[in-house]
This record gives sequence, structure tokens and C-alpha cells, in this order.
Amino acid sequence: MKKLAMAALAAASFATMAQADPAEGMWKTEPGESGGYLYVAMSTCGANLCGTIKQAFDDSGTVQLDYEHLGKPIIRDMGADGGGSYSGGTIWAPDTDKTYKSKMALAGDSLEVKGCVAGGLICRGQTWTRVK
Repeated sequence: MKKLAMAALAAASFATMAQADPAEGMWKTEPGESGGYLYVAMSTCGANLCGTIKQAFDDSGTVQLDYEHLGKPIIRDMGADGGGSYSGGTIWAPDTDKTYKSKMALAGDSLEVKGCVAGGLICRGQTWTRVK
């Protein structure tokens, strides 16, 4: 009986570990000042979430194969707080080459991503949409 209970506990642990975070996937950023936008792949990095720039598009939607930041991390170490909220990570702004403390909020296929300064009192953000 003890072995059966241990096996059930181990199976439940593996099932929990295999579940994907709801924010994982490909996300489209809002257009920047030039009208271009990015696709960011969100995936787990250890116990947290990270996002990497996978594609860049100009204002007409044409893929920019020569975009200098392809493959670079834009979101790092974002921890899930529950209820679709994330915090504790950072976001890198390619246009300014600055890194900010970050927080995110997931609601369906929308991901509100914010970079903050002054201890989180002043934040600027975008709402990203799920691509796939």
C-alpha cells in the first residue's frame, strides 16, 4: 500500500511538472514608432518564463531577416504569481538598449507587458497578442 501511495504521488508530481505555463507561446508586440513589430517566443527558463525575439516585421508586415536583435532575450526570469500575474523579471527595450524591472498580466490571448522604474511606481507597457 505504501508503494502504491508513493507511485501515485510521483505520477502527480510529474504531471504537474509537464504542464505548460499559460503564457508560453508566440506573442506579437504592439507596433513601435516606425510601425514595425516583433514576434516574441515565451518559454520556461528554469522555474520562470523568458521571452526571445524570433521575428521582426516592418510597418507593411514584411519579415526583416536582417533585424540585428533576432534571437536575443527580451524577457528574463518572469515568475508566475498566480491568476495570470507575473513579476520579478526584467524586460529589455531594444529601441533604447535599456533593461527595466517588469511585470505581466495574462488575460486570454492578451498579455500586458510593462517595464517599470522608480521601484515600480512608473511603468510603460504594451499589450501583446497571442500568435500561436
